[in-house]
Amino acid sequence: MTQVILVNEADQELGLMEKMQAHRQAILHRAFSVFIFNSSGEMLLQQRAISKYHSGGLWTNACCSHPLPGESTSMAACRRLQEEMGFSTQLNNAFSFIYKAAFDNGLTEYEFDHVFTGIYEGTINTDPAEVQDYCYKPMDDIRDNLICFPEKYTAWFKIAFPKLEEYLAG
Repeated sequence: MTQVILVNEADQELGLMEKMQAHRQAILHRAFSVFIFNSSGEMLLQQRAISKYHSGGLWTNACCSHPLPGESTSMAACRRLQEEMGFSTQLNNAFSFIYKAAFDNGLTEYEFDHVFTGIYEGTINTDPAEVQDYCYKPMDDIRDNLICFPEKYTAWFKIAFPKLEEYLAG
């Protein structure tokens, strides 16, 4: 039974809750999103496995998840990048934001999301239980696709992408 860390809007820990219960009850909890770029500035996208409990088959950032109780958010980001995409690289804590998104299956993501960025050139060995496909795309192509085909992307990616663009421009 995976637990998530409940937080307030200042990211102060309030306790623990079973992950699916937090998503059913829309309780704010800590999460992270990892954005990876190659040396050409293209972003690594993953297509979530169809079998995922929500947003299956949609395109999103390299990986995202929740830190385990007692685990730092930065260590959790490194762990999940290795588990989902099969590689490790140095990650930089970029910024954080709060978002809330309800899904058709009755679950709601209500997360204090810590965004990490990194650069990687090399072999990618995805976990098929997590990732259906992946690719690197130029930021301009992603922005255009988000406008033309928003239904192909996860809810959090549509919120995080413009924030990431703003951060990278600053």
